[in-house]
Amino acid sequence: MSRPKGPALPPKNLIDRVIEYVAPVRAKQRMVARAQMALVGQYTAGRTDRRSMLNWAPFPGSADNDSAFDLRVMRGRTRDMARNQPLALGAINTVVTNVAGTGLVMRSVIDFASLGLNEDEAQEWQHQTEREFRTWAENPNACDATRTNDFYSLQSLALRSALDSGDVFAALPMISRRDSVYSTKVQLIEADRVINKDYLPNTNKMVAGVEMDANGAPAKYHILQSHPGGIMPLPLVWDVVPAFGTRTGRRNIVHLYDKLRPGQTRGVPYLAPVVDALKQLSDYTHAEITAAVVSSMFTVFVTTENNGGLDTGDGSSPTSAQPGSNLQMGPGAVLDLAAGEDVQFANPNRPNTAFDGFVLSILRQVGVALQLPFEVLVKHFTASYSAARAALLEAWRFYKGRRAWLAQQFCQPIYEAWLEEAVALGRIDAPGFFDDPAIRAAYIGTEWIGDSPGQIDPQKEVDAQKGLLELNLTTHSDACVALTGGDWDSIVQRRAREEQTLEKLGLQTIYAPLVSANVNTPAPGPNQNKNGNSQDKGDQETGDAPASDDASDLEGA
Repeated sequence: MSRPKGPALPPKNLIDRVIEYVAPVRAKQRMVARAQMALVGQYTAGRTDRRSMLNWAPFPGSADNDSAFDLRVMRGRTRDMARNQPLALGAINTVVTNVAGTGLVMRSVIDFASLGLNEDEAQEWQHQTEREFRTWAENPNACDATRTNDFYSLQSLALRSALDSGDVFAALPMISRRDSVYSTKVQLIEADRVINKDYLPNTNKMVAGVEMDANGAPAKYHILQSHPGGIMPLPLVWDVVPAFGTRTGRRNIVHLYDKLRPGQTRGVPYLAPVVDALKQLSDYTHAEITAAVVSSMFTVFVTTENNGGLDTGDGSSPTSAQPGSNLQMGPGAVLDLAAGEDVQFANPNRPNTAFDGFVLSILRQVGVALQLPFEVLVKHFTASYSAARAALLEAWRFYKGRRAWLAQQFCQPIYEAWLEEAVALGRIDAPGFFDDPAIRAAYIGTEWIGDSPGQIDPQKEVDAQKGLLELNLTTHSDACVALTGGDWDSIVQRRAREEQTLEKLGLQTIYAPLVSANVNTPAPGPNQNKNGNSQDKGDQETGDAPASDDASDLEGA
């Protein structure tokens, strides 16, 4: 088998031969250096002799060096775009609506085998913990330091702030209030308030307000007590807050940001890669709108010898217009000019027929950078069902990733801080929680359930989930989350109660009722299916499908 050929070595020239004759060792070093230089530029991206690459030599800095010094300017620009540009605001709104939505709901999933519990005991513990957490999460006075948002609204606010600014911080102070049994509170801190104390320069151990230990882990956060861009400038006073309590190890600060590179300390705004494209697209849009408005105001200039006046086209009396006066264009306006003056009309060709196609082409590139398909970005579904569903599925992959990130980086740390207090207060019984990290890990397991993606064709989606259930490729809980975003356990319990109520009142349901497990069903006869319904050869010959049983109907519900 022949060996693959590598880059050709540079041939020896006259100077190489002379040096080789006089100093062989030096000649060998020279040839090694020349061979190494011959390897440079094997990738087109590494070439420096091409005209397109000649003046392009970006500095390969560290993650913090490439981003930390630009954060202030990037935040201001992306926030301005979110305030004033429909496309930028629409992209952020789309992500917040589909990732956070009405809020991620906690479902406790403990490792009961490691805790020595049976399944019934685990279910009881999980339900009790979920009830306790809801009393805290659904009460703004209990969970929010500012008493304005419940925990689910805080998720949307934190996500939006992280998209706008690149990151957001959440302090977890202990604030006692009369209307809450829990002191754990969430206090969101905007990214601008976290900055090096006394505006000290960044170092390898302190970057943009985050002080790190020898391992690169956050150790302290330098937080301004007021926003540096506040309405009333106040004296700049910093609080240096440890990331974890020195005595208890309790988490004090939650930092929500998307870490794109190893060693990255602060997050980058979501719109940063497309700021230039969206800014120029916005300017182009405004220019086209202005041109269209100007072209609609067709003004006629009439040259007369007596300079008779101005006809405004609205029936009012003419007014004199002296040469050199400030003549403004208007709908249906006729302006007199002095004798000898003339006007040349330019054809604006508005509206521009190429405008829509050009804008859509740019938005496709913007959507790629933001991981939003074009149809989702502009909320415009004009293709086939398959194309629309493919776009929604591609977007949903992005939403699921962002939802897992929000749950892991924001919701879960806050839940763990709350659970620590609940166990310490004795409201939740968790033996060994503070004594063994393994036991603690078994207790804090959760799933965070959000809104369902919705369906273009609900019947097809239901049939697909039913097929997965029949093949044992999914669970009722997962199917329920995919279709409705609800909790299957609670839904089944509520439905069972409803069935009992309807049966007690003698009302008939229009859907398949729940089948009790202890009902004795007689075995089907030779001419009956498993439901006891008659099934003769005529049914088989005509191709009539046998009636499905109640269990299969329930699985597809």
